[in-house]
Formats: sequence, structure tokens, C-alpha cells
Amino acid sequence: MSGEVLRFMATAPRGLADLAAREIRALGVAELSERTAGVRFAGDLRQGYSACLWSRVASRVLLEVADFQAPDTDAFYSGARGVEWSAHLLAQDTLACEFTGAHPTITHSQFGALKLKDAICDQLRERFGARPDIALERPAVRVVAHASGPRVLLYIDLAGEGLHRRGYRLRGGEAPLRENLAAGILLRAGWLEMAATGAAFLDPLCGSGTLPIEAALIAAERAPGLQRDYWGFAGWRGHDAALWAQLLTEARARARGTIANAIRGSDRDPAVLRNAVQNAQRAGVAELLSFEVAAVSEVQPQGAASGLVCSNPPYGERLGDEAAARAAHRELGAALRERFAGWRAAILTASPEGARELGLRTVRTHELWNGALPCRLLRIDLADPGAPARDPRVPRAPDPAVAASPGALMFANRLSKNLRQLGKMARTQGVDNYRLYDADMPEYALAIDHYREADSGTLHLYVQEYAAPDSIEPAAAARRRAEALSVLSSVTGVDAANVHLRVRQRQRGSSQYQRLAQQGQFLTVEEVGLRLLVNFTDYLDTGLFLDHRLTRQRLRAAAPKRKFLNLFCYTASATVHAAAGGAAHTLSIDLSAGYLDWAARNFSANALAREHHELLQADCREWLGAARGAAWDLIFLDPPTFSNSKRMEGVLDTQRDHGVLIEQCMRLLAPGGLLLFSTNAQRFRLDAAVAERWAVKDISAATIPFDFRRSPRIHRAYELRARN
Repeated sequence: MSGEVLRFMATAPRGLADLAAREIRALGVAELSERTAGVRFAGDLRQGYSACLWSRVASRVLLEVADFQAPDTDAFYSGARGVEWSAHLLAQDTLACEFTGAHPTITHSQFGALKLKDAICDQLRERFGARPDIALERPAVRVVAHASGPRVLLYIDLAGEGLHRRGYRLRGGEAPLRENLAAGILLRAGWLEMAATGAAFLDPLCGSGTLPIEAALIAAERAPGLQRDYWGFAGWRGHDAALWAQLLTEARARARGTIANAIRGSDRDPAVLRNAVQNAQRAGVAELLSFEVAAVSEVQPQGAASGLVCSNPPYGERLGDEAAARAAHRELGAALRERFAGWRAAILTASPEGARELGLRTVRTHELWNGALPCRLLRIDLADPGAPARDPRVPRAPDPAVAASPGALMFANRLSKNLRQLGKMARTQGVDNYRLYDADMPEYALAIDHYREADSGTLHLYVQEYAAPDSIEPAAAARRRAEALSVLSSVTGVDAANVHLRVRQRQRGSSQYQRLAQQGQFLTVEEVGLRLLVNFTDYLDTGLFLDHRLTRQRLRAAAPKRKFLNLFCYTASATVHAAAGGAAHTLSIDLSAGYLDWAARNFSANALAREHHELLQADCREWLGAARGAAWDLIFLDPPTFSNSKRMEGVLDTQRDHGVLIEQCMRLLAPGGLLLFSTNAQRFRLDAAVAERWAVKDISAATIPFDFRRSPRIHRAYELRARN
């Protein structure tokens, strides 16, 4: 099998798939494709083994053994049983099974794993009169099934367990930062290139030492899998022991015994440092780094003119004290500003307040996840450590010189043109809240929304800056931002205090909306006679998706005397429209208590009687799975493109999961009922099976408002009914 072309999937933490792809490409793999949650690639067994041994960021390396269509549970069982399992394990071996993804009929991962186990064991028992025993921990072979609608892929897990388990950190200890995530942070911060130049490294809040140890492994070119004592392929019948032994020998020969880098970790707690020392010894890098007991305020660069400070400071969950977390960020920022000029810093934080407490200008921000917790990796250049960070939501006072620059004048001309044309259309249609500018000039990558307060008439601009791609130098992006902001007030007449700025990523794969603050400053705006609350301070979005303005009106027109169900309801603005249109009864469901409280305020603002309009906090997927009966005349299904909320079971990916969601909704429609499905997934494609089973009408073009016609891919919308 060593020369055979095989297909693999290397999974990776969200936000790090591109780094995993870079690692696998470096192994000589020519055919690969990057996915949201990892990398699919084709290669021989050497390359699959090498990915296990050398990838620092991958979570698992899976070998594909089957790919089939299974529209129902029986077809899944038959497809799994049809694999020649004796080529992979013996009846006397131990086995573990996993099921992931979204399937039309298998809605629980444990049930899917059970059916997979039954298929394998039934086949082996029939052929050999015996079946494997089940071992959840460290089985001889672990088989993984992944469903994407009716398509099922079966894999052998070559790693057997997470590749973050390098073998140097005891499982019983606290593990706040997984080893592969730590390595990904270092690679994202440029440590691989810095280490080659002999740069120094410091983690002043090192805890059990994961970041310094991973930094030493990278600097010494030690394969991260060298210390592991368990591999999933060891019990697999296709295992090539000679090939694996050769790869280990090559990896040991490549590892350096000395490095030029001064790698240090420090912490104020002697007990955790003792654990760090023991971890470094097990990792084989104890001679390459050092640990010291020290408070953050005491750390020094120790003569190094440059290097990388990389740390994961506490952000409330670990301390249980948000004030203490802010203080830790503040102390770290002061130390970096005062003593580490010329260095770089990479700080992983989940706290926007903590990030501001650092008091340092961030040159690049990356979205990552520490388990289920969304975090941001802040990359900081300390060449100018005395420059405090600003709150990015507050625009700078316009610089006359910048406002007079050719770029600013060019942007002002475009904004003036939009204001004349779109403003006229808005007045004609009675619209106060609309998108004024949406990256019309690609070099000025802003989305600018125009809002008017309902009572006072005060104007606001909500400005979202799309994060610049890696190909754009940070200095160029900052210059263009300054040029655009310098003319906003003068062109639009909006007071600078009412210009609200956000920096966001374009919604892709692993992105989702996150809360930024808790100021609770709500304003009331008006939409076709209805009063709706918006918030410019606490979230990346205001609470009113402007591109769905016509969709809400469409629902309002369809609602009279109907029972209306709103799934993933957000702030329930669509339900307010349906209720105002005469819906007999409404139910709005969302997992966020904050959004439901916001929804209740929207109902109160319009004097809607709550006894006819229910709000329910629940995971919509779980609720749909349990709901029975054709009870709803009108359903609005508008799921987030992606969600991995820690309150939710598993991960929601609308492109992957929409077929199952639609199927469940259609079961709940009353005769003659209508489902309106909408998504903002930019590359969305409707599952062909959906169009085959239901009467589907694409209403996307009819639901794009005038102010979004420059971006017709802003959303896709469909009406679905049962076929006659």
C-alpha cells in the first residue's frame, strides 16, 4: 500500500486550515484542497504517515476507505457493511466508531456511531464467527463516518486520538490551550521564520509551558509526534511498520540538540512551573528552554534586541473574575510597552475589554477558537510601544491633510454620488435605514449603513471595515481607512460622534457573530411604520439585517390569520412584521437569551400582545428534531452561515446542513403552508435533492433591496411548498 495513491482528510482547528495545508504541501503533496475544518489531500502512505508525524496544527489524519450515498439509515448500514473490513481489522481486535456531520435521517451522532459499529461487527461475525470488542479509549482501529447530507465518507483514523496529545503533557492536568492550537498561534505569528534567525522567545504567563515547549519544538525542528506512544494505525492491518520506523529514524536525525534561540517561560506560580519543567523534560526540550518564577511586571528581555512575546493571558473564564482578567491584560501591555521595544507580540484573548486594556496597537487580528470559546489572536509590532491602542469603534478626528489627499477626495466623490442616488431612492420609498456604500471601490473595503432615529431624526453611520487580506500591507490598509474616515462627516453631514466603526471578517466558513461589549445602548429606528431597536456598540451587527428588508415585508404580506414560526429568530424583527401583518400566532426561537430579550423589546415597542407571540430559548436544531405535527402555515428559516456556540451540540454549517433543516421544517408545514428559507452564505448552492422533492422558487432577486443590488450575492432566498 506504500506506493498506492490514497485519499486523506487532515482536520484542523477552525481558523488554522490554511496552516495545515501549508504543512501538508511541504510534505510533497501536490493534490490538496483546503476546507473550513481541514485539508483533503491525495498521496501515498508515506505522506499520510508524515502528516501524522510532522503536522503541528492538524487535529486528526483520516484515511478514506469508502464514499457512498445513503439517503436513509438502512442505506447507511448497507453501505458501511459493504466495505471489506477484514482488510482493516481482525475479529479479535478492539474497535471504536464515531459519526459526525449532518445526515437526513441520522440526527444523533451516538446513533450513527452505533449503526456503524453494527455494520462492521455484523460483517466480521458473519465471516469469522467473532466480532471485535469495543474500546472507546485507544482502540486498535478507530473508524469515523462523516455525513454531508446523503453522502457518507468512511475513514480509518490514523492518529487514533487527537494529534494535540503530543505525549508530554499529562492528561490529568489542566489543559487550557491545546498543543496544536499553541503551535498554530506560533506559526501564525511568524515564529517559524523568526526562529531560523535566532530570535528570542518569551511567554510571561506560561502556565504549564505549552507555548514555550511548542516554540522549542519548532526551533529545534523536532517532529511533534516523536514522543507519542499510541497511534491509530499501529493496530490497522494496512500498517507498514518498516516505513514508519524509517520515518521515525529520519525525524530523530533531523532534530537539533542545540538551538541559538533563548526560549523562556515565566509565571508567578511556582507549582505550575514545576509542571512546565516536567512537560519540557517529557517533550525532550528541557535543555533548550528555561522557566522562571516572575510576575509579568518583572519580566525583562534579558539583552535580546528582538524576539517574540507570545501569551494566552487569562480572560475571565479561567480566573472567574473579569476584572482580574482585565488587570492581567493591562499589566502585560505595560510590560511590553515599557521594556520590549523592537519585539513582536502575539496575544490570544477572548475578551474585547482585555484587548483594549493592553493599550497596544494591533497590526493584524485573526479569529481562532480555543475549544468552543471564540478568541482573537492579536499580532502587535512593538517598534512603537509607546503608542496606546485606540478604541476602534471611535473614529479619529479628521486630519485636514489626509482629507485633502487624492485618495480621500476620490472616496468622497463616490460617497457623494451614492448619497445623491441612493438617498433619492430611499426618500421615494420611505426608507430611512439603508446601505450607503459597500466596498464599491475595492481598495476602500468598508460597508457604510445609514440610520435615522425614529423620534429625534438624528442620523448615524454604522461603518464596518472588512479586514484586509494578507496580500495588503497593514500600513496601506490603515492609510486607506484614514482617508475614508476623514471625509465621512463632511460628505454626509452626520456628526462625527454618531459615526460607529467596526472591523470584521467577511463571513466565511468558520465565522460567526460575536458579542463585543455590554453597554446596552439601544436606539429606535422605523421600518414601514414599525419601531425596531438597534445597537451600535455591543455586536458586530446592529440587530436589524438591512438586506432582509424586503424579505420581512414579504413575510408580513403572507402572515394574515396564519400561524408563523421564526427559527434562528435573532432579534425577531421578521416576527414583528408578521405580527403586524395579522398573524394569528407566532413562535420565535433562538439560542441566545440576549437576542430574545431584544426581541421582547421589539414587541413592546410596537404594543404587540405577548399572549399571541411566544419567545422560546432553544437550539433550533434540537427543537426541530423533537417537533412533531403539521402545525405551521408560514415558517421563516434563516440560519447563521456557521455557528459553534458552546451552548449548542456540535457545529452548524448551513451549506452542509440546510437539506436536513429544510426537511424538518417541511414536516411541520400545515397543508398549503409556505417555508421561506434564506441564507447569507456567499457561495451557497441549494442541495439538488431539495429541489427534486419540494416545489422550490428562487426569490433571491426579488428580495434584494435597491441598496444591495451592487452585491446581489448578499443573500439567497427560496420559497418552498409541498408538491401537488
